[in-house]
Amino acid sequence: MNRLDDLENRSIYVIREAYAKFHNLAALWSIGKDSSAVMWLCRKAFFGNIPFPVLHIDTGVKFKEMYEHRDKYAREWGLDLRIVRNEEAIAQGMCHEKGAIECCTALKTTALQQAIDQFGFDALLLGIRRDEHGIRAKERYFSPRDPDFSWDYKNQPPEFWDQYVSREEEDTHIRVHPLLHWTEYDVWAYVQRESIPTSPLYFARNGKRYRSLGCETCCQPVESNATTIDEIIEELRTTNVQERSGRAQDKESAYTMQKLRALGYM
Repeated sequence: MNRLDDLENRSIYVIREAYAKFHNLAALWSIGKDSSAVMWLCRKAFFGNIPFPVLHIDTGVKFKEMYEHRDKYAREWGLDLRIVRNEEAIAQGMCHEKGAIECCTALKTTALQQAIDQFGFDALLLGIRRDEHGIRAKERYFSPRDPDFSWDYKNQPPEFWDQYVSREEEDTHIRVHPLLHWTEYDVWAYVQRESIPTSPLYFARNGKRYRSLGCETCCQPVESNATTIDEIIEELRTTNVQERSGRAQDKESAYTMQKLRALGYM
C-alpha cells in the first residue's frame, strides 16, 4: 500500500464512521480542490453515489468558473445539492470592505447556521487540513460545536485508536474532517492519480494562478507558471509561499483567524 492508498483508506473510514453515527449528515462543498477531493472520497466510500445532501454556501461573489464547475458536476455526479445564501445580509450590502470577521460571519457562518436550522443537519463533512493554517491544526476529526455555534479550541475531545466522539448533549452539530491528515501536496497527487475534475482557476494564466479558492473579492493569485498538475506538484516541492497567502482573511493576524474559527467559520 502506498501513501495515497493509506490516506484514502483512512479518510473513507472517517466518512463511513460519520455516516454510521449520524442520522442527518451532509457534506460541505466549496468547489475548491480539497472539498472536491472529499466529494470524490464520498463517492468511492459509497460505490459512486453519495447517500446524503451536499451543501454549498453561496456568498454571491464566488468566481464564475466555480459556479460553472459546481453546476456541471452536481448534475454529472447526481448530487442532492442544497445551495444556501444569507439573502438578508447580501441585500443589505455585506461585503469584504466591512471587515473579514463581519463578512465571513454573515455570508458564511450565519448562512451555515440557517442551513442547519432549515435542514436539521447533525453532522457536516468538511475538507479542511491541519497544514493549511496553524489554527486548523488544533482541530479533531470529529469536532463538536455548541448551541451558540462556537468552537472551543481549548477543549477538544481526545481521539485515540480511531475512536471518535459522536455527540454530546450540548452540541448542536459535529464537524467531521476526513482530510485532516492530508497536505496540499497529497491532495494534488491524489487529484492527479484519480483524475478528479478541478477548477481551471488553479492553473496559471499570464504568469499567475490561484492556490486557494474562495470569494472572488477576497482572493488574489500568486506568481506561477504552473499550467498542469505535474507543474503544480513540482512547484510545491520548492515554494516557500503559504497556500492561503492570497486569501484576505488569512492575511489577518492569527488571532483573527482563531476568532473566525471560534465563531463557527469553516
